[in-house]
Amino acid sequence: MIKVYNRKNKCYEIEDVAGEKYLNWLYSSTVGMSLLELLIKRKLFSKIYGMFCESKISKKKIYNFVKDFNIDTKNCKKSIEEFENFNDFFVRELTPEIRPIDKNKNHFISPGDGRITVYTNINLQNLVQIKGFNYSFSELINNKDLEKQYNKGTCILLRLCPTDYHRFHFIDSGICSSTNKVKGNYYSVNPIALKKINKLFCQNKREWSVFHSSNFSDILYVEVGATCVGSIIQTYKPNNKVEKGEEKGFFKFGGSTIILFLKNNVLKIDKDILKQSSLGFETKVLMGEKIGEKY
Repeated sequence: MIKVYNRKNKCYEIEDVAGEKYLNWLYSSTVGMSLLELLIKRKLFSKIYGMFCESKISKKKIYNFVKDFNIDTKNCKKSIEEFENFNDFFVRELTPEIRPIDKNKNHFISPGDGRITVYTNINLQNLVQIKGFNYSFSELINNKDLEKQYNKGTCILLRLCPTDYHRFHFIDSGICSSTNKVKGNYYSVNPIALKKINKLFCQNKREWSVFHSSNFSDILYVEVGATCVGSIIQTYKPNNKVEKGEEKGFFKFGGSTIILFLKNNVLKIDKDILKQSSLGFETKVLMGEKIGEKY
């Protein structure tokens, strides 16, 4: 059972987890963990499942998925009949009015839909994955120059569920560097897995880039893949000017995570998110909504 804070209703909700029984078995039983290490975490498994999700046969999966998780397809640019396969639906685009962008240049917005946890005054040698599990910046991104910049800064974790809108966006206007790719495994990023796999973010496939933000200095974007996420697709043009809210890329099928690093004394995170993070709860957010403001 995963409890998430709904900041709009000011209450806690129980998250509907896609494949919850399967995840519990896979990450808790001896047989499940053996299967995980032998096959599920491997690129081959995610690649094969990705091929299925790209096939016309997988279109049948859309209707049950929408029904089981009560997804409002009226917000999509395409009708449910227009999607060619499950991955086409999974990376669906939404109508702009559904995700309004807070245009105030001093407001920091969420880069995507998901569940957010924030850590401030971070120690880069002891970053929190989940309570009891830690990792270091150098294990996540082996770059000494970047490491110096973000010590005692802010770390934002945005976890995307399979049911979420899976495109991610720029939090400000600016220019983004080219993407660096790091090969890795394909563990789930669900809290069920985070409690079992040490240094999971450092083991999974990931991509990173530096965003030269107009109002929040240089921000390190890290996109982490997960089980069945065969591809992280970057749609932006490196070293070109982008506007706040513009699309950066998207994840194909599966849950995923975005990690943002900001320098010290750049960002003040909203108090409700900080409070829930300190209590060990994620806060549900939507792409484009304010989650903090400029110092």
